Amino acid sequence: MEAFLISTGVVALGEMGDKTQLLAIVLAAAFRRPAPIIAGIFVATVLNHALAGAVGAWVAQALGPQVLRWVIGLSFLAMAAWMLVPDEIDEDTATGQQRFGVFGTTVLAFFLAEMGDKTQIATVALAARYTEVVAVVLGTTLGMMLANVPAVFLGERIARQVSMRLVHGAAAFIFAVLGVLTLLQVDRLL
Repeated sequence: MEAFLISTGVVALGEMGDKTQLLAIVLAAAFRRPAPIIAGIFVATVLNHALAGAVGAWVAQALGPQVLRWVIGLSFLAMAAWMLVPDEIDEDTATGQQRFGVFGTTVLAFFLAEMGDKTQIATVALAARYTEVVAVVLGTTLGMMLANVPAVFLGERIARQVSMRLVHGAAAFIFAVLGVLTLLQVDRLL
């Protein structure tokens, strides 16, 4: 349960103001059909994060426990720093071809936008840290949905109401704490 809850919280916070959340807003504005957009986000996230979880599990098995601890700890600290860098949406990714329909365009755009993104890297690190890879993938997927579904419905109103600097700062703090605790081998909170 801990892996699920931490994965959900970290990714939900990490996704706030992220390029994929901006992509959700752009898709909602372009297509004005929330149901297929939300379904597309869900499918793309499950596929992408399942892949990331498998990579994380492989990394955990391939490295020894001491090396793994340092890799994960430093990865969390790097994620903390990365969270403080604002994202910009790639216009090419945002304007998917209509020939795939709303659902297909959303799946394709979200899957590609998530490749190498903060939340995908976080999923790899979390899956390497926890042995419950399915719980991590479910948690990161829920975190993505918690951040992106409101973005689809509320769009720019959210961006005007919530300080992305504050949200990114909170996410950076959580990643930093996870990194330090991992490096110090504090397993109780992790």
